[in-house]
Amino acid sequence: MSENVNIPLNLFIEYLQIERNCAQYTIESYQHDINEFFMFMIEQDIDGVKQVTYLDIRIYLTKLFEKKLARKSVSRKVSSLRTFYKFLLREKIIDENPFSLVSTPKAEKRLPDFFYGEEVQQLFDACNKDTPLGLRNSALLELLYATGIRVGECSQLRIKDVDFFLSTVLVHGKGSKDRYVPFGSFAHDSLEQYIQNGRKKLIKNHHNHDFLFVNYKGGPLTSRGISVILNKLMEDSTLVGKIHPHMLRHTFATHLLENGADMRTVQELLGHSFLSSTQIYTHVTNEYLRKSYMSHHPRA
Repeated sequence: MSENVNIPLNLFIEYLQIERNCAQYTIESYQHDINEFFMFMIEQDIDGVKQVTYLDIRIYLTKLFEKKLARKSVSRKVSSLRTFYKFLLREKIIDENPFSLVSTPKAEKRLPDFFYGEEVQQLFDACNKDTPLGLRNSALLELLYATGIRVGECSQLRIKDVDFFLSTVLVHGKGSKDRYVPFGSFAHDSLEQYIQNGRKKLIKNHHNHDFLFVNYKGGPLTSRGISVILNKLMEDSTLVGKIHPHMLRHTFATHLLENGADMRTVQELLGHSFLSSTQIYTHVTNEYLRKSYMSHHPRA
């Protein structure tokens, strides 16, 4: 490939950072998808971004589907490249956007996984509150279930973000969007016990930071670390399977709707920009109602 494709890519990354204020994870995702396409261009002897045609894109999509990628993954890659080429067109680096002709594959409709009430209780019962790590795990679980915040948002929380007087937590969401989320008495008590009796022992006086959740060494707990803890709690409980990072978030939203919360409130609490992102939970609650009816109605 004769053209240095890193130049337009670097300009695009600057655009994502400065103009769109994208999160680092989002930028890395764009970069990965675009570099993957650049590798395809090398395989196909395509000299540069200007030479890409609609036919080349169709060949690329065929290769993606041959790899047995999910439609959601293919759709994300197409969206990344369409945005990249739209930027190139804006900057007059190319004359036309071949991705504007490509339709995004429809994603499979998959209902989010969630826990039933008794299953959540089994997770709480698996926390051993006699140890500092157990107090941390209990507080972590209580907060995730009480607020529905993302695991990534949880790992970034500082002690100053928790307001015990108002029982709210300041969450720094996607795209630098902050929101206040309330939490209940169970999370309130669990967090106070952890901060007073658990965190102080874990931090060992030699880690000078104010991150709310810490690992066994006293350092900040990462998103990956939270996932490991949740899966360990699954193993210690009577539940079967693995817990994915968003499962407690899905549970939070589902349980709110099941108990009468309105969709707009749940949207605000989850930090969704669009109501359509929240509406998938109506399918979950409708399915739950259907199963309950079929199980309990005498003439079902």
